[in-house]
Amino acid sequence: MIVWINGAFGAGKSSTARELVDLIPHSTLYDPELIGGAMTWLLPAKRLAEVEDYQDLAIWRRMVVDTAAALLAEVGGVLIVPMTLLRQEYRDEIFGALAARRIEVRHVLLAPEETILRQRIDSRTEHGEPEADARVRRWCHGHLPPYRAALGWLAGDAYAVDTTALTVAEAARAVADAVLADLAAPCGIVQTPEPTGETLAAGVLLFDEDDRFLLVDPTYKPGWEFPGGVVEPGEPPARAGVREVAEEIGLELDAVPRLLLVDWERPKPPGYGGLRLLFDGGTLSADDRSRLRLPGAELREWRFVTEQEAADLLPPVRYTRLRWALRARERGTVLNLEAGVPVGGDAS
Repeated sequence: MIVWINGAFGAGKSSTARELVDLIPHSTLYDPELIGGAMTWLLPAKRLAEVEDYQDLAIWRRMVVDTAAALLAEVGGVLIVPMTLLRQEYRDEIFGALAARRIEVRHVLLAPEETILRQRIDSRTEHGEPEADARVRRWCHGHLPPYRAALGWLAGDAYAVDTTALTVAEAARAVADAVLADLAAPCGIVQTPEPTGETLAAGVLLFDEDDRFLLVDPTYKPGWEFPGGVVEPGEPPARAGVREVAEEIGLELDAVPRLLLVDWERPKPPGYGGLRLLFDGGTLSADDRSRLRLPGAELREWRFVTEQEAADLLPPVRYTRLRWALRARERGTVLNLEAGVPVGGDAS
């Protein structure tokens, strides 16, 4: 299990987490700031200069998850993680990847009143050097607007502890009590386990009357996706696509969709690759579109888009697959792809 302590920069996450280790049995402190520091040694300066915050680096988000999983495998018990997460898509990606490994996350927000928060920021002297401490204080104050903007989704996602009138020890006790009493409940993101070999996945393209197609925004990984998912053992792929559409967007398809393409995805560590099938689910009527829902916690949003708009939403591998699927639909054929490149008789 992970207890993730979120909050504004300067809210006292690290000091609270250190106290919390003594209050929750079999717990270990894990600070992802260490992963951020490692980026300066691992990445070229040119790459680091492209981002303002190491959280914007996909490698940081992946390593946070991988390191947490490795730590839990090594020491077991509970990880106490003090880390500010203000971008919901990063929270979704990290927590979703942890859920994929069956690692439970309890999300706690330290939420003092802003006037008190500002006072605490102004009193920070952790480096012992006036210039360095001043830079830290400016950094914390500069990130208060993003924190305020994030409170909307944080309030509905995390268990909030008002630390306005609490000492660090009292805040840690309040968090421990909430976790041990299950008031800070496990996060609801659900994801299938990470594969241990090549997988078979089925996606379904659903169109509106303007020939735009539906994409969905998963909470557990970056980039948009087609409705669909992994085919279960013994399950027909087309039926798997129908099942996934019903589970993800609440729409029961009347007919088995037509196959558009088969694409062999090359293994790319840490992924195993495998076969990816795309089906044509047909054109949805206005009534069908009115019944679209997001019944689970796996998807944040859905949207009908054009091929050009999809280029800004889909990762390159999926966008290439989409383009060939649309060409197959236009031609009334089925395409066989290897790593996104058509092979065989319809390769032109």
